[in-house]
Amino acid sequence: MSKLVGYAPGVYDLFHIGHLNVLSRARGMCDHLTAGVVSDDMCRQAKGHTPFIPLVERLEIVRHVAFVDEVHAEVVPDKLDTWEVLRFDRIFKGDDWRDTPKGDKLEADFAPLGVEVVYLPYTAHTSSTELRRALTALSATHASSLASGQTRAAQAGHR
Repeated sequence: MSKLVGYAPGVYDLFHIGHLNVLSRARGMCDHLTAGVVSDDMCRQAKGHTPFIPLVERLEIVRHVAFVDEVHAEVVPDKLDTWEVLRFDRIFKGDDWRDTPKGDKLEADFAPLGVEVVYLPYTAHTSSTELRRALTALSATHASSLASGQTRAAQAGHR
């Protein structure tokens, strides 16, 4: 009997409980789980921003998650190209992809190959987007505070 191979792609930036939940649920639905960690360039293309955590560090973090059997650096935008390399039987995506153009395309692309697209619950209360927003706001506040402190110091030095 052959092993059922699963593939769970994601950026996995600012690793949080939602990521852990996806990997745990995915591992429960296959015999071998490969986590695809999206490269910095692919993230910029797909989401319009660079991850906070560099690819090599995200690969190392995900590699050490108990549910993951192997990691794969995803450096091409087309999941079919990744399938050519990994030959997985199931691909796992968050249920925010269900009934969307990108989810429909994924299903249509993989149907002829017999690859099942499995949607897993998205953890809405903890998301990298929200964490990114909070960190960006803190960074802006900190930068503003530093700038005003430097201005005051410069003004004091001219007195």
